[in-house]
Amino acid sequence: MAKPIFIAEVSSNHHRDLERCLRFIDTAASVGCDSVKFQLFRIDELFAPEILEKSPMHRARKGWELPSEFLPPLALRCRELGIKFSCTPFYLQAVEELLPHVDFYKIASYELLWSDLLTACARTGKPVVLSTGMATMGEIRAAVATLRAAGCADLTLLHCVSGYPTPLDQCNLAAIRTLADEFGCQTGWSDHSVSPAVIYRAVHHWNACMIEFHLDLDGKGEEFEAGHCWLPDQIGEVIATVNGGWSCDGSGEKAPVAIELPDREWRADPEDGLRPLMARRKNWMPK
Repeated sequence: MAKPIFIAEVSSNHHRDLERCLRFIDTAASVGCDSVKFQLFRIDELFAPEILEKSPMHRARKGWELPSEFLPPLALRCRELGIKFSCTPFYLQAVEELLPHVDFYKIASYELLWSDLLTACARTGKPVVLSTGMATMGEIRAAVATLRAAGCADLTLLHCVSGYPTPLDQCNLAAIRTLADEFGCQTGWSDHSVSPAVIYRAVHHWNACMIEFHLDLDGKGEEFEAGHCWLPDQIGEVIATVNGGWSCDGSGEKAPVAIELPDREWRADPEDGLRPLMARRKNWMPK
């Protein structure tokens, strides 16, 4: 198993400020992320008019929209830093708007039932990552069939619990393996728990190949108060710990390694059981 891919989800924490968006990318790269993801939505194409008419709260989310003109500089900054750029389309035209810029499409749990969006993303030929929060296996089967029928050859399914924040006892991480066994594709975890224990368990026991998490820079993002966003120092420590573990694996060959070599001669000699070996004793002098 390769090291997991870490994706920093900026979500609506960007304040429609290009400099803040770029800081998200810089920060994500500095803490070890492999990719940064934004969201491209328009409130009038996200919520039904009868909801917007009744709900000032939903209308206010217009201030969370990512300006389309930000896409080229965001993608460029990612390329400069050697990480991937992704974005979630929430309306059909967004798929085309994102096409020149993204390395892969991410489809949100709430859009899993929308076959037209799945098809549009798949037909681009780019990799697709699909979150599966709230979905039944039957709904996921239908979504995967739609994506594959439309030409998606590189699919990753993320087990996800769309509750913010997610209680540990409802994470159901075993579903990561259920998805892998059922669909034979890469699987991972989209985190809303903000728990290092959950991420470690997802990676080391359930073989999550991708970890997506919500990032905020400073606790001032629009979504931070909901309790599902990580701060840079928190997630940086987790990523460093996970990635550090991969350097421990080695080749698997059982043989002395470099740091052991000086002590080999200080083992007990088989003739008298005393240290060091006879050959070493003859010429040894204290420093």
